[in-house]
This record gives sequence, C-alpha cells and structure tokens, in this order.
Amino acid sequence: MTIELDHIIPIPLKDRFLQRSSDVWNTSVQFSQGEFIKIKAPSGTGKTTLVHLLYKLRRDYEGTIMINARSIADLSEDELAELRQDKISIIFQDLRLFPNLTARENIELKRILHTPFYDEDVIDKMSEILGISHVLEQKAGLCSYGEQQRIAIARALIQPFELLIMDEPFSHLDIGNTQRAAALIEAECRKRKAGLIITDLDEDNNFIYNRHLIL
Repeated sequence: MTIELDHIIPIPLKDRFLQRSSDVWNTSVQFSQGEFIKIKAPSGTGKTTLVHLLYKLRRDYEGTIMINARSIADLSEDELAELRQDKISIIFQDLRLFPNLTARENIELKRILHTPFYDEDVIDKMSEILGISHVLEQKAGLCSYGEQQRIAIARALIQPFELLIMDEPFSHLDIGNTQRAAALIEAECRKRKAGLIITDLDEDNNFIYNRHLIL
C-alpha cells in the first residue's frame, strides 16, 4: 500500500499553513507499506486533522490524497468501508470506544467485521500483554483513560491492516505500559509486513523509525 499526499492544505487552516514550513503540508510526500514513520506535530499544527484526512473523515482540504495511485475522493462508500476493514487500522486520539459496551465487546466488534483475521482467543492474549485482562468484562466507559487507550490498541490490532495510523496512542500510559504496547504493535506490524504512522508532540524511542517528519 502507498499513500501519496500532493500539496494538501486543510481549508480551515490554510492561511496559517501557507506561512510555515512543513514536511507534510503543502508539499509532496509518500508513505509506503512497511515503513515506520514518526510525525512530530506540535500543538496547533493539524495533527488530528491529518489523521482524519488519511482516514477520509474530512473532505475540507485542497490538494490530492492518493491511495494505491487512486484518489481517495473517488472511493465509493463500499470501497471506503473495505479499506477501513482490511487495509487501514487506526487509533484515534479520542479513542472512540463505545462506553456502554464492555472492553471485550469493543474489541470483538472490530474482530468480526468482514473476515476475521484472528480467532477470539487472541483478544485474551493481547489483553494479557497489555495488562487489561482484568477490565475485559467491564464497561469501557468505567475504565481509566490509560486502560481505554490499551483497549483501543487491542481493537486496532485485532483486525487485518497494511497500515496502522496512531494519534498520540501512549499519552496516558506509563513507561512500562508504553513499552509493552509498543512491542506488541511492532510485532503485529512486522508479522503483516505493515507500516505505521504515529503522530505525537515529542520525539520518542518507542520504535525504530524509517523517517521522522515535522508537521
């Protein structure tokens, strides 16, 4: 999978972004399958906006986004659904869990979409690694934010993907939990020969990155 951005500028932020230098905005950049890419994005530079554009949650931009040499704007709703089910997985900054469903149910919903990539018992294996086994039967909305982040990580990893997009996925995790989560993410990406794009405020050593970009 390849994603190409050709002079993308979010329209609501156009005046601001035309006046600053960026490795992503208003330039040409390509993300290739298997690459680990860190995008350092200081506050106010459109980090979450970029994530939403790559997942086609927003359309208010200038420029062109190409996925496998095809404009994302031309994808039908069915094609977009298939892309999200089989090719691109995502961890949103605001997580977007269903608060009234249990942690297990949140993960299971993602697992059974389309053709399951993993058997049900993998939920338990991932949860043990992430340290959330004790909250699997608890409603997600009653879990701490750090627990919710790890639920969201398990949910993203349970589905097939060629690219994993993460927006500040470890912001509420301590060093130990971050290291365990990062190790699991890396193992799953390597297993699938998938790439990842992670946006965050600061530099980190959680992965060996192929490229570091400044938003």
